[in-house]
Amino acid sequence: MPSPSRPAPRTRPLSLRDSLDLIRTVRPEAGTAAIEHEIQAERASSLGAAEKRVIKALAQLNDGPEHEERLSEARQAVWAYFVQRELIGFRRHADVIRELKIPGQVLAGLGAMPGPRR
Repeated sequence: MPSPSRPAPRTRPLSLRDSLDLIRTVRPEAGTAAIEHEIQAERASSLGAAEKRVIKALAQLNDGPEHEERLSEARQAVWAYFVQRELIGFRRHADVIRELKIPGQVLAGLGAMPGPRR
């Protein structure tokens, strides 16, 4: 039996809802601020990683004889990057296309899925 000065030990880990309730109790206006901050940080990190994949795919585009395979990889990377940007709220890509120097041959096939290999 727990003493009045010491609470009973927790039998389960603190859940996200418990954490948010605790934050609201201490500072009601901060209710979800910590979670929102984490979400924004994850979005920025994910977008940065997608951009790095585009830069790498574009750099490898003209290396080696497998041009069609590398072109397909570049298209996939750019398409995934654009989708990621749109999920965050960036709807216009013209600046990114210009800054990353994404070639028209890559843009022309965005979203196209390759057929089955034979």
